[in-house]
Amino acid sequence: MSKRSFTLIENEWIVLADGTRLSARIWMPDGASDSPVPAVLEYLPYRKRGGTNARDESTYPVFAEAGIAGVRVDIRGSGESDGVIDGEYTPRELSDGCELIAWIAAQPWSNGKVGMMGISWGGFNCLQVAALKPPALKAVISIASTVDRYNDDIHYKNGTHLSAQLSWAATMLAYQSRSPDPALVGDAWKDMWLERLKNEPFFMEEWLEHQRRDAFWEHGSICEDFGGFPVPAMVIAGWADGYRNTPMKAAEGLGSKVKALIGPWVHKYPHFAWPKPRADFHGEAIAWWNHWLRDEETGVEALPQMRAFILDGPKPALRRNVEPGFWVAQDEWRPPEMQAFHVDPSGSLNDGSPIAGAHAHTAYLKSPLDTGTASGEWFTLKPDAEMAGDQRIDDAGSLTFETAPLTQAADYLGQPVLTVELACDADWANLVARLVDIHPDGSATRVTFGVLNLAHRDGNAEPKPLVKGEKTKIRLVLDACGYRFGAGHRIRLSLSTSYWPMVLPAPSDPGLTLDLASIDLALPKLGEHRSITLPEPENPDPLPKYNELAPGKTSRRVERDMTTGKTHYHIHEDTGLTEHPDTGLATQDIREEVWTIATDDPLSMTGVSTWTCIARREGWSVKTVSVSRIGCTATEWLTSASVSAFEGETQIFEKTFEKRTPRDFM
Repeated sequence: MSKRSFTLIENEWIVLADGTRLSARIWMPDGASDSPVPAVLEYLPYRKRGGTNARDESTYPVFAEAGIAGVRVDIRGSGESDGVIDGEYTPRELSDGCELIAWIAAQPWSNGKVGMMGISWGGFNCLQVAALKPPALKAVISIASTVDRYNDDIHYKNGTHLSAQLSWAATMLAYQSRSPDPALVGDAWKDMWLERLKNEPFFMEEWLEHQRRDAFWEHGSICEDFGGFPVPAMVIAGWADGYRNTPMKAAEGLGSKVKALIGPWVHKYPHFAWPKPRADFHGEAIAWWNHWLRDEETGVEALPQMRAFILDGPKPALRRNVEPGFWVAQDEWRPPEMQAFHVDPSGSLNDGSPIAGAHAHTAYLKSPLDTGTASGEWFTLKPDAEMAGDQRIDDAGSLTFETAPLTQAADYLGQPVLTVELACDADWANLVARLVDIHPDGSATRVTFGVLNLAHRDGNAEPKPLVKGEKTKIRLVLDACGYRFGAGHRIRLSLSTSYWPMVLPAPSDPGLTLDLASIDLALPKLGEHRSITLPEPENPDPLPKYNELAPGKTSRRVERDMTTGKTHYHIHEDTGLTEHPDTGLATQDIREEVWTIATDDPLSMTGVSTWTCIARREGWSVKTVSVSRIGCTATEWLTSASVSAFEGETQIFEKTFEKRTPRDFM
């Protein structure tokens, strides 16, 4: 098929019913006015200019060449759009999204059929907008998203408090503090900027008001009403990312409406993600849109419901560029058959049911509070130290149980489940379970993990304290995995009470007494499947290149102070200063984040995330510096933040936030 020419509309104002102007960048196939075309909307708060422009420019020209208009819109209060953002996935945001879809469908160049897609925020809101049933929306592609905002996002996980909550609140405070571009909005840029700076929220304050799974988290969680979801959805994720559970949960909840794809990737679009192998996302997406938005027979309805990459024993490494493994397909995703393992009296992990009548044998577990420094990031953007490292570091502070060397390879796909009986001398504590591949040379790869606040053992809506000293049966579902343990490898179960800095500690550190004879680890067998080949993108380097004015830099390091007993986890991320060759806009974002804890005091935990955001072109420059902090007492979370804004070298604005929020079994 020949490629169509197209026109780039750098800025289009879409005026909502309340008069708010949202800023759109549109890739328009030529001739659409005479022969209308379908359109795909992506709707984000990350700035289409000086933000996501590189990845947008890797995809929307390809769509336009295929005769599909691309409409990339900045959410209210971000980029060049009017107003102030009011939170994540709010009713106003989703309502604005429905208005955008209606506007697109009504344009003379539109055939009246709209698709919506995105990764992360855009992957979330395309599912959430679809659930509102705007008539013109006919299909979605959701990447690295969730169907359950409480348990599968950056805030909380099974009642535990993720450090990513501060990291993300700091990121959004920095992003929303950035100035609109005068080249697009004209002389109004400064007034728009000051309005945002004065009125933007610090998201974490609201998130901490909802430490249980309440109506706040139910809003936007499509798992609350899978049956009402109206359109076909392609749901994509990567094993190296925090959103790895969503394709399976969507397939289980939405059935035949879903086509699921899971690769080895970090939190990126599949056509430029790491680790490789990549997937031909453009080909997949164009076939999807042509079927659902043009009624063409492209074969997408015949796709298997589940396609997944099975990792074949990758080893820990400083950078994982290519993962060993193979693609499999299942025409219909069903809950897998589970293979049971138990711990025998010698402490070994054995396949099969426990020995009938075996006597209870117990072990006390109290991990050093800095256990977890090899956990990596909750969601990953690069295949380096953001991914989990060699697990021997964290296994040193854990109880571990492992099999004998396997005599043949064992393949798994799904969510492992751990059950165990335990007792605790406090109202609650955290339990962490990791499934680890022990290679013949002793190196240890984390396959998957699960965390549980024990007060949330029976659900996240109404935490229930433990009865001190009383044995309680716990069921912990680990994250999904697709993995082959090779012959000669060992399967290890690692248990800990800490997973810092990924998971923030409970207010006390009582330890747990585990009944080892009660441990049941159920692993999901791969089961019936067929091997497939997934096409890779034709272009191995699809991202455009911009002018590099200063190089970027990234580092992660752990510092253990042997004098004070404190451990510090340092993160440095610098995008470098890059200039877009067409707009002349140069941007740079620098993140400095430090987490600190004393290994014997959970109340010593602190986190500080500092962002510096720079934008400039000849004759104009702006900068914001934002600092976000968290600490705690036994009964409260202590949060604070500040934002300073500079025009040139002159500070023009400063604002602070400070709040104490009661801890609610967290």
